[in-house]
Amino acid sequence: MTISQFGSPCQPDVPMGEFFLSLPDILAGSDFKAVVSAIVSARKGKKPVMFMLGAHVIKCGLSPILIDLLKRGIVGGLAINGGCSIHDFEIAMWGKTSEDVEAGLSDGTFGMADETGRLMNEAYEEGAEQGIGMGEALGRKLLALNAPHRDLSILAVCADLEISITVHVCLGADIVHQHPTANGAAIGETTYYDFKRFASSVADLEGGVICNFGSSVVLPEVFLKALTIVRNLGHPVKSFTTANFDMTEQYRPRMNVVLRPTGGAGGYSIAGRHEIMVPLLAAAVRSQLQDGG
Repeated sequence: MTISQFGSPCQPDVPMGEFFLSLPDILAGSDFKAVVSAIVSARKGKKPVMFMLGAHVIKCGLSPILIDLLKRGIVGGLAINGGCSIHDFEIAMWGKTSEDVEAGLSDGTFGMADETGRLMNEAYEEGAEQGIGMGEALGRKLLALNAPHRDLSILAVCADLEISITVHVCLGADIVHQHPTANGAAIGETTYYDFKRFASSVADLEGGVICNFGSSVVLPEVFLKALTIVRNLGHPVKSFTTANFDMTEQYRPRMNVVLRPTGGAGGYSIAGRHEIMVPLLAAAVRSQLQDGG
């Protein structure tokens, strides 16, 4: 540690770019700067920037920030788990989501809302019939239903703008699988289509960036399998940046996102609350793109 790495105080009206540069160049401070720099470089070099999202990210009210990054072309695609898609779908339709799991579990009502399960399972079957993936099927369903809050839905916005959003589910892990209309074949077909679509995106990841926010099991595992497929097929996906953002460090994200894919070089792990770190990352990236940093 030297004084050249010290942070510096900021005035209340300091621009975001100056605040970003004022962070200490050590530990998470330097790691955060490295991730921002990698995203900025990828964007300027027309390389892909992909985000993987767990359910908590949507529950924390971060959809508007993510949608802004998508519309600006800073993030080129999303991969999400089943819980994330459920919260997003409910927000789009009814402007609210989540429930008291412990209370509902005690009397068997947890996850038993009819509307969510019925409409999402309809979307899966429609997607299977149309030969499209789960993410696109859910987004199209929200647009067809003219969902009242579709402008706050990453599924609907991606469908409207034709941006890749893939949904990766584990059968039996989501509340919509409890619904009597659940069709295992349709669920499996549409989420497997999305796995192949995600692998196709990973094939172009050389020189790009992929960040995981809050998925501790499913997406790190899916990413590792997609990466090995594309390398097996001869795609030169060797030099890229990975980052895992979560409230606590978990085994699979650390191994399957940060360390194994990059060989330990170019992988970063940053702990923090999503409701703070996602807006901070987005603002820092935008400030550096605007400032030419």
